[in-house]
Amino acid sequence: MDKMKSFGQKPWVLPQPVLIIGTYNNDGTPNAMNAAWGGQWDSKEIMISMGSHATTENLACCNEFTVAFATRDTMVAADFVGIVSAKNDPKKMQKTGWTAVKSDNINAPVFTDFPMTLECRILRKIDESAEGYYIIAEIVNILVDETYLTNDGKPDVEKMQLIAYEPVSHGYIALGERIGNAFSDGKKIK
Repeated sequence: MDKMKSFGQKPWVLPQPVLIIGTYNNDGTPNAMNAAWGGQWDSKEIMISMGSHATTENLACCNEFTVAFATRDTMVAADFVGIVSAKNDPKKMQKTGWTAVKSDNINAPVFTDFPMTLECRILRKIDESAEGYYIIAEIVNILVDETYLTNDGKPDVEKMQLIAYEPVSHGYIALGERIGNAFSDGKKIK
């Protein structure tokens, strides 16, 4: 422990996904926000920490939403929807240049600029307060742009060029190449 520097309590779980949450505003227009504190809850559910945003107001009216994964190509606009509220800029979504279509499975927009989108429905909210809440949501369906499929029809995650939020220095990191095989490579140790 001689060479370990202590930093106390920080939100530094790494890597953090850059999640784009899609909802409809009260007037039916698509809205999106950037959320980093989320992840898999179990095999068919996700968890996201939500603050107090236009999106949380939208979720109070409709419990369905989409989650897209930001990429190298969508990084600038993904950061924009994280720092600009639809409450303050009614042209927020136009400025991103993203295309939204209505989901076939839920009442939420699918932004077609992203390679992979989860269609979700809230199952429960935890610790709801004026500052926000945590949501547990079921994954109703997963959409993947066919451009990002491998020859055997599975999503090609490397090709998607997903990014992660880096909370230590407030940056974005491009995820790199595959370096091993889960549930397999560890068997080399005997």
